[in-house]
Amino acid sequence: MSFRRACVRAVNTFVSLVLFVVMLTMGAYSGFALWDNRQIYTAARDVQIEMQALKPTLTGNRPSFAQLRAVNPDVKGWLMLDGTGIDYPILQGESNLTYINTDVYGEFSLSGSIFLDCRNSADFSDSYHLVYGHHMAEGRMFGDLDRYKEEAFFRENTTGTLMTAGRVYDLHVLALLIVPASEARVFDVPGNQGTDEVVRFLWDNAAVLADDLPAAGEELQLLALSTCAAEFTDARTVLVTAMSERRE
Repeated sequence: MSFRRACVRAVNTFVSLVLFVVMLTMGAYSGFALWDNRQIYTAARDVQIEMQALKPTLTGNRPSFAQLRAVNPDVKGWLMLDGTGIDYPILQGESNLTYINTDVYGEFSLSGSIFLDCRNSADFSDSYHLVYGHHMAEGRMFGDLDRYKEEAFFRENTTGTLMTAGRVYDLHVLALLIVPASEARVFDVPGNQGTDEVVRFLWDNAAVLADDLPAAGEELQLLALSTCAAEFTDARTVLVTAMSERRE
């Protein structure tokens, strides 16, 4: 009997030890995951702060990108959305994978960069442009696009600015979409094919829509900003804006 009790006691001690090790391992992993996430967000914040020092300045309506392009010649523009933390350079790589996990310095970074679809013209002369960015907490990168899902915020924050090497564009928010990444009418039309199909799609599918959405057939330049969404598998949040060149 005493032998059985000793065996049971030994087994209980062993099980308790295993559980302790498992809990300790899970705690260590959780701590590492939190530290790792913090490092990612800190790196994204630090790059943004550094880029602010190189943000193009305006001489009339002609921004100078000389300093930024000395850092990376793939910089094609600078994007700002009023009322948000979106205030970043836009890059363009040879493919849409080039800057998905690469920062403006060309270094590996899980936060990646804000980048223009590789099918678009680098000078933003197309009718329809797609710009991508990761969805990150604390409003980093394109995390603040979520704020436009609230109709009150959408109505009160309708403006932004796109600076390119030769021009400045005022941006006017038209619609907020939540669509699958496979939605061809949003993701397969960058370039000069015209914007009629996009505008019709906005009328029928926007989660939030501007009161002054242009009619189909009106000549437009559109800039669509895309990031990941949590509504369903492979969901994307897309903010569509109209571009209007600022004249001197």
